[in-house]
Order: sequence, then C-alpha cells, then structure tokens
Amino acid sequence: MGTVGTGGDGTAGERRRLINVAYRLLGSVTEAEDAVQDAYARWYGLPRSRQEEILSPGAWLTTVTGRICLDLLGSARARRERYVGAWLPEPLPDRGEWVHAGGTGAAGPADPADQIVRDESVTMAFLVVLESMTPAERVAFVLHDVFRYPFAEIAGVLDRSPAACKQLAASARRRVSAARTPVTAPGQADVVRHVKEAWQTKDIAALIGVLNPAAVMTADGGGMAGAVLRPVEGGARIAQYMVAIADRAPGLELLERSVNGTPGLVAVREGAVMTVASFDVVDGRVTRIWVVRNPEKLRPWPAQG
Repeated sequence: MGTVGTGGDGTAGERRRLINVAYRLLGSVTEAEDAVQDAYARWYGLPRSRQEEILSPGAWLTTVTGRICLDLLGSARARRERYVGAWLPEPLPDRGEWVHAGGTGAAGPADPADQIVRDESVTMAFLVVLESMTPAERVAFVLHDVFRYPFAEIAGVLDRSPAACKQLAASARRRVSAARTPVTAPGQADVVRHVKEAWQTKDIAALIGVLNPAAVMTADGGGMAGAVLRPVEGGARIAQYMVAIADRAPGLELLERSVNGTPGLVAVREGAVMTVASFDVVDGRVTRIWVVRNPEKLRPWPAQG
C-alpha cells in the first residue's frame, strides 16, 4: 500500500492538492492549512492495520478533508453573522511575493499560500460567488466542477446519494451562471493602473471615468481596521470615497500587485501592507472592487520594500 505524508517521496503533491481544495472551500489560507493538518493527523492516528485496509489513502484524505471543511462552513455561517461588516475571502499574493515572505528565496513545504494554484477558481470574484452557496452546494460544486471528482466520491463526503450530489452541483452552477463570474479581462492591468494614478492625483473625474456607473465596492475590515460596513454603490460615490480616503491617509502608497492571480492594488505605509484590493473589469471599466483591510487576512502578504 502507498504511504501518505509531506516529505520528498512524491506525496507532497497530495498535500498540495488538498490545500487547493480546502482553500476554495473555505476562502481562508489559515483554515485550509488547519483542515489539511487535521486530516493528516486523523490518518496517522489510525492503527496500522486500519491504514492497510484503505486501498486509496489519497481518496480517504480527500473525503476526510471535505468533511472537515463542510463542518467548518456550517459553523462559519454563524460566525459571519456576528462579523463586523462584510466578510471577504483571504486575498492571495502571487508566488514570487510569498517566496519573498519566506526570506529564503525558495518556498518550503510549510508555505500553504505558495502551494495554491492560481486560476479562475481562486479569483476574488469566483470565491465571492462560492460564499453565496450552501455548504453542501459549495462542496459538491468545487469537488466536481473544479477538481473533477466523480459524484460517487463526493457522495461519501456529503453522506448523500450521487444523484443528490449531482443536483447540488447543478444548483451551484446556476448561481455561478447568474453571477456572471468573470475571467480576467484583457487590459485589466491597464485599467487597474488608471485607478491607481487617478487615486494618487485625487482626480475624481478620472476615477469616475474608469468606474462603471453601477460599480460596487465592498470592504472587509473585520472590526479591526477602518472600513465601510456596507457596500458603496455607484461609480461617482466610490470615486468620492476613494479621494476622501487619500486625503485622510498621508504616507499611503499604492503598488500594482497580483491578487489571487489577477491585477490588483496593495496599499502600504512604511512598507507594511494595510490594504489589498481586487477588481472585476468589464469592457474597460471597473464593475466591482473588493477591499480587504482585516490584518488577520493580510498575514500572507510580505512587507513591501
């Protein structure tokens, strides 16, 4: 029987896959790492005879990780009802940023953010839509549509029939279609650069020009950093809010950085990351802005020199 582990025997890929699954299910690097650690602890807690009975340790770990995430999603709903303001997923730096954070020039196996594959299923837009799903829908959809697990395996995670899991995934798919989850738009980096330049010069007219009139900005401060508690709606209102922030934030610098694999902005003061912003761009204009200021969600982000 094959072994499971985290060393250099080829099994690190198993851990990487589980972290990728768990991050998409939970929207949190820290919680994803904890869930996978818990699954491995349960594996190593099994008697040797029981381990030898399991034909596919990888499938067993996937099932256990999925169940742990399902339980966490259920309890998260109650926690988020008490959360101060809007809750957004943790933003991810790109691989180069995370490697720099380690300070060694090479990512180690304990760097969970570095192990997460950046694709359309980890953009902030996509993760926000996943948040609108029920826990069971999210598990069925992520495992099947993103990672291509068969419904027969997903049934073991959700403790439902394969047919019921198929219906859950279909329901989740309708939510995704209704939300029009975008792919990275051509020219998005240029649009984000225009936002940065207009903010730096406090040019309201230029900001309004790059924002869709129906744009929406959502901020997550978690009660630990100043942020609007409700979404700001309308390009003009967002532009005015952004300029007001610039007036109240001397010494703040905006940097162009990859956020969850797409062009975004990072606000720093004296090298410390204060804010990470993601954007949805359609037809050359910003339609959504997601702003994360909760310091607990910015831990993967290194100091900016």
